[in-house]
Amino acid sequence: MQNEHKSFTFQEIKQKLVSYCVYQDRCHKEVEEKMRDFLLIPEAKDEILLYLMNENYLNEERFTRSYIRGKFYIKHWGKQKIKSQLKIKGISEKLISTCMSEIYDDDYEKQIKLFAEKLLPTYKGLNDFQKKNKLIRFLVTKGYEYELIIENITK
Repeated sequence: MQNEHKSFTFQEIKQKLVSYCVYQDRCHKEVEEKMRDFLLIPEAKDEILLYLMNENYLNEERFTRSYIRGKFYIKHWGKQKIKSQLKIKGISEKLISTCMSEIYDDDYEKQIKLFAEKLLPTYKGLNDFQKKNKLIRFLVTKGYEYELIIENITK
């Protein structure tokens, strides 16, 4: 059986990429990866990228802000994990720093305390020191800063 690729016109590809960006905010890297599905010459890729940016379908700052809000307020990730995932997506350090204001400091500290209240009582058969260490390890893997964790679970 032969592997068949359906071919699309330039306009169809452009429309598919518009739909891809409208469905959910995307970063440049995601759109470029999606473009690999289609056999496009570099000039066509550039033209589509420019069109998506000019029409505001592709907006790196909006993507970054929405990504930060979602990962913190829905997934409860810490700033370190969010930052490293954004770097993988090709977002600049400067833009990441600018957009971190999407997370309010009070909410951030409140989330650490919430994890402590929720998780500490579930750690059975451990002494207080072991429980605290287990909680710290969990929060560090979620991307929270060690100093902030210590500050907020010892209050």
